[in-house]
Amino acid sequence: MVFAQKNGRTIPKADKIFGISSRAKARIEEKGKEAVINATIGSMMDDEGNLAVLDSVIEVLRTLSPEEYAAYAPIGGTPAFKAAVCKAAFGKFETERYVEVCATPGGTGGIRNTVSNYSCPGDKVLTSDWYWAPYKTICQEIGRDLDTYTMFNEAGSFHLEAFAAKVEELAAAQGRLVIIINTPAHNPTGYSLTDEDWKGVVECLNTASAKGRITLLVDAAYIDFAGDEEAYRSFLPILEELNGNVLSILGYSASKTLTLYGMRCGAMICMAPSPEIAEEFRQVTEFSSRGSWSNCVRAGQTVLARIYEDEELLASVVAQRKEFRDVLIRRGKTFEKTLRAEGLANVPFDAGFFTCIACDDPEAVSEKLAEQDIFVVPLAKGIRISVASISEEKCVRAAKAIAKLMK
Repeated sequence: MVFAQKNGRTIPKADKIFGISSRAKARIEEKGKEAVINATIGSMMDDEGNLAVLDSVIEVLRTLSPEEYAAYAPIGGTPAFKAAVCKAAFGKFETERYVEVCATPGGTGGIRNTVSNYSCPGDKVLTSDWYWAPYKTICQEIGRDLDTYTMFNEAGSFHLEAFAAKVEELAAAQGRLVIIINTPAHNPTGYSLTDEDWKGVVECLNTASAKGRITLLVDAAYIDFAGDEEAYRSFLPILEELNGNVLSILGYSASKTLTLYGMRCGAMICMAPSPEIAEEFRQVTEFSSRGSWSNCVRAGQTVLARIYEDEELLASVVAQRKEFRDVLIRRGKTFEKTLRAEGLANVPFDAGFFTCIACDDPEAVSEKLAEQDIFVVPLAKGIRISVASISEEKCVRAAKAIAKLMK
């Protein structure tokens, strides 16, 4: 550093995921789309490699008046958006908790605001050992550390014992704890916690909260691409069993569910045990928002509100999203089936944009695959493959090439 200060951060020259994706795009320019498999992108792409966008959503976007997209939105989000995003996030579930909403730039803003407001400088924030790399970036950026627990046991299920041990350790040491659980359709593995997993998590948190207050952020960015939209919300009533020393926050990404990635539209929704804690949530998250991004893009908020005001329009969006989801699930299952047929297994996978394969030297494996025009993302414990960004046929090609290389 010359003028800038590291402040305890590890700052790479370029973002790893976007850097590898740029290399893939350069190779596509050189050799053509068909010759290159770019399995790095965290967006839904069609079989030709073009961004897949919900037409029904775009039609709404085109009807907005200048004021509906050019005017500032309130810091916490427009009232219509707040009402609509609760419907979008909760589905048919009706919580008995006290709810407040803060608009965020995608799901990422909700993560940042949760860590900033519910932990202290120097604290450790807890997530699984397979995790989305920006969790660590966010923690470092605001003077926190990221700690992890072993996500899977030997049976390939959620490792509740490892989770509970780490929660107890950190809650006792710090007197408070922020936990991030990404589910359903976990990024990067594609795993979804079962209702039994959730019951164990809630019991663990209720016990550990005697040592300090716990804030649980459920990062549900991919919830509408996991499977049946109501079935994958079955964990929400289980969160109602959390005691008064645990605050649950649901992170929702309208950017993902509406395929408006660049609109950066999301929300953090608190399910507070008391009205005082809900009001506290509103105050602190709006304060943090003002001090970082100020307020969020109005257009995405208006689009979501419009959709939930019109039952026919909502039905159209849900139906088209199901078509996208069905394609995504087929790709993921095809990749997994092909990989297993070649004698290799991915980590436990359910649904979503990504799946992972464990390996000892992810960087080397990634580079070797790039030499074959297959681009994946190396993580700490393996490689991540985006089935959202490649066709079913390329899923087969990629699985076979990876299996051959790994063997």
